[in-house]
Amino acid sequence: MSLKITVIGTGYLGATHAAAMAELGFEVLGLDVVPEKIEMLSAGKVPMYEPGLEELLAQHVAGIEGSSGRLRFTTSWEEVGAFGDVHFVCVNTPQKHGEYACDMSYVDAAFGSLAPVVREGSLVVGKSTVPVGSADRLAELLPEGAELAWNPEFLREGFAVQDTLHPDRLVVGVRSERAEKILREVYATPIGEGSPFVVTDFPTAELVKTSANSFLATKISFINAMAEVCEAAGGDVVKLAEAIGYDDRIGKKFLRAGIGFGGGCLPKDIRAFMARAGELGADQALTFLREVDSINMRRRGHMVELAREAVGGDSFLGKRVAVLGATFKPDSDDVRDSPALNVAGQIHLQGGQVTVYDPKGMDNARRLFPTLGYADTALGAVRGADVVLHLTEWREFRELDPAALGAVTAERVILDGRNALDPVLWREAGWTYRAMGRPAA
Repeated sequence: MSLKITVIGTGYLGATHAAAMAELGFEVLGLDVVPEKIEMLSAGKVPMYEPGLEELLAQHVAGIEGSSGRLRFTTSWEEVGAFGDVHFVCVNTPQKHGEYACDMSYVDAAFGSLAPVVREGSLVVGKSTVPVGSADRLAELLPEGAELAWNPEFLREGFAVQDTLHPDRLVVGVRSERAEKILREVYATPIGEGSPFVVTDFPTAELVKTSANSFLATKISFINAMAEVCEAAGGDVVKLAEAIGYDDRIGKKFLRAGIGFGGGCLPKDIRAFMARAGELGADQALTFLREVDSINMRRRGHMVELAREAVGGDSFLGKRVAVLGATFKPDSDDVRDSPALNVAGQIHLQGGQVTVYDPKGMDNARRLFPTLGYADTALGAVRGADVVLHLTEWREFRELDPAALGAVTAERVILDGRNALDPVLWREAGWTYRAMGRPAA
């Protein structure tokens, strides 16, 4: 008999996981406590932008013509308990208000609602990013006869479907051979394709995600620290990154200097990691992450300073500033802790007239920063601008025609906060091009 799978929480992680499990051939039931979300997903629509996800949903959601019908959604815990052999918990773990620690209220609520309805012999699998030690505590909440495993997610926004169906590794924290066997069955297809399957204890599985994110955050902040040194010494951080990236011990990825990282994972994960290490008495081990966080936040302020210099150096009052990009990264509509919006907001608060354009993040940006100006196109955003800031590296922005933009701006000055545009192209079109950690000309 084939395993039946439930997915608890249908946000970014849960919706993707549910669709991917249906694609792998399982009968899947997704649960959320927000009825509007369930309604939307049941119609094959997703509440966020993620390339390929809506198409994958349409192939499997029951009631959609031509679909496999393997995927349904509900708000009923009783239905979830009766249906599922394996329950994946995919709820959000945001940063607590006013502190670094992780807010576990959604995870605790999910386990609290699942425990009374879960069938004997079921396996509950945590996928949410939680502080180390959480799995041991949550296992105690489950009734006798139900078991817990921990299986961290490693999704990259913009590549979530690919990362779920063809993961670069699968990590499972288990306490029994039976739990391992069930998860090997769930992931038989990617394992068969060669995805490594790493079996660990609970604490190690919980630490893998936070360790990976801390490493990536450190790498980004390292190259941004080098950008600061390059600016002081007259070096070029892009050439520096290229040169050190050829060393395969270092690698090229995550070495693009700019305004730093944001989003719903890296910033809150490294802060929660520091907070948890403090609780465990191991805070000294992670003090370097404070500097990683500090370098990252400093980049945003530095971009504001560069923009102020570009419009005359004294003040933003009466100056028009165009911001290309609102999301924290391309191929996503996620504006959580977005460096681009943070910079736009700071300039606005200092008196600048800011107009923002983003290919996918406009609605979310408007909700978060309703007082900023918004345009429907890049051309509309830069019209009459005294300076243009490129702050999210969308392909659309790399393909812009500098001459066409220059025809409508007040001044041809562009600050490349992502080191992603071609300086030669822009300068040939008469623009003053500046980027962080690079020579002015």
